[in-house]
Amino acid sequence: MSPVERVWRPAWPCPVGQVLGVHRRGAGDPTYRVLPDGSHARGIRTPEGVTTLVVSVDTGGAEVHARAWGPGAAWALDRLPRMLGADDDPAGFVPPAELAAAWRRHRHWRLGATDLVMESLVPTIIEQKVTGQEAFAAFRRLVRRYGERAPGPAAHDLWVQPDAATLRAIPSWEWLRLPVDGGRSRPVVAVARVAASLERAGALSHDEFDRRLRSLPGLGVWTSAEVRARALGDADAVSFGDYHIAKDVGWALVGEAVDDEGLAELLEPYRPHRHRVQRLVEAAGLGRPRRGPRMAPRTHLPGRVAR
Repeated sequence: MSPVERVWRPAWPCPVGQVLGVHRRGAGDPTYRVLPDGSHARGIRTPEGVTTLVVSVDTGGAEVHARAWGPGAAWALDRLPRMLGADDDPAGFVPPAELAAAWRRHRHWRLGATDLVMESLVPTIIEQKVTGQEAFAAFRRLVRRYGERAPGPAAHDLWVQPDAATLRAIPSWEWLRLPVDGGRSRPVVAVARVAASLERAGALSHDEFDRRLRSLPGLGVWTSAEVRARALGDADAVSFGDYHIAKDVGWALVGEAVDDEGLAELLEPYRPHRHRVQRLVEAAGLGRPRRGPRMAPRTHLPGRVAR
């Protein structure tokens, strides 16, 4: 199978890896690979079918080269600029003084948008209220057990997430084997039942999408913000409720950890660019120092062996 190719010349030096990297769910994510030549490869389920998208950039960042395989190839290549941030406008964003140097270093970063709600929503729900280690492992098992091989070269070893019909058919005991407890599997199945409506809602305003998404059981402000940032390119999405973000932003801006109320107060002057502040803190590694052991994964679920 021969790929379809596209060369795109962005108006700025595009940091492909930094923009696309937010879609990688842990180092072992089977839907995302960094290839030996430095290209970024993704297995994607588009409205027109599955595709493998491989993206690289020349040394100066002037040209982005993309190849795609499968029935969704044309769809993915057509939306490549949007995926890499062409529709993001940082004009008017003046970062906090504490992040001015970080903004200079990352001034070419843009917030991409995939317009694929379920692609971001399913792994985000799996990440609710558990450690990253546990969530990433469960997502890997879900994709390899119920997803499908991405088209294109076998050497890429890429997979595509399961579709909504497959998610709806997974029995509760199989979710536990992944392991994904009922507090997360039930919302995944619920959104799979209304997947088409949620994809259509992604074309509405960010506020309206947020309202509709959070009307579903088990989905809150954190889940909505994570999805809006990745799928819709919402530069004002703030991940309230995250275990680290409020503490890290507080540490970076005022030298001490804050709670969500404090985070809201600190970020209020930066509307409609509050997500940029959150991401700058992450990109620059300016969060609070980590002390003590990491939170251990839970061991009481089926399929989990205590170590």
